[in-house]
Amino acid sequence: MDMFVQETPIQTKQTAEQKAWGIAATVCDPEIPVLTIEDLGILRNVQLFDDGGLVPAVQVTITPTYSGCPAMDAIRDDVKTALHQAGYPSVHVELVLAPAWTTDWMTEHGKAKLLEYGIAPPSGHSKAGGHSGPVRLKLAVKCPQCSSLNTKEITRFGSTSCKALFVCQDCKEPFDYFKVL
Repeated sequence: MDMFVQETPIQTKQTAEQKAWGIAATVCDPEIPVLTIEDLGILRNVQLFDDGGLVPAVQVTITPTYSGCPAMDAIRDDVKTALHQAGYPSVHVELVLAPAWTTDWMTEHGKAKLLEYGIAPPSGHSKAGGHSGPVRLKLAVKCPQCSSLNTKEITRFGSTSCKALFVCQDCKEPFDYFKVL
């Protein structure tokens, strides 16, 4: 005998919010288009609420990688567009600065995408992650082209404030390193 299980209103809302999250999570970072905002860890929350319309309104919360990040306007617009195209007529995107974003929020999948794209992913954990104790040592950054640890920082700020520019001393290729923040 087959049993039919009816979802409760709470389960239905969770499922609908998961669907909306999944749509927002497809939005790519305009500065590093191989990463989604979910990969970066800047997609913080997605909630549905009743604003009197036939379809629930969506509230999306995002946190910038740093407070002056120029990509946030494009990300906000892309999130709204993605959800509008999926049938959500009312979308609100809230920018939240606290707690401050940290590279600890990046997914391992996102870090692997960075490496494949030719950007060395952040290594280690940020101080914001609550780590304390002995003085932290700066570790070598592995070249995303040849995996050599014989690399050198050329400048602390690369193509964006989140990245530093390095060069590999072995293969001689320059590369971005996504800094631990």
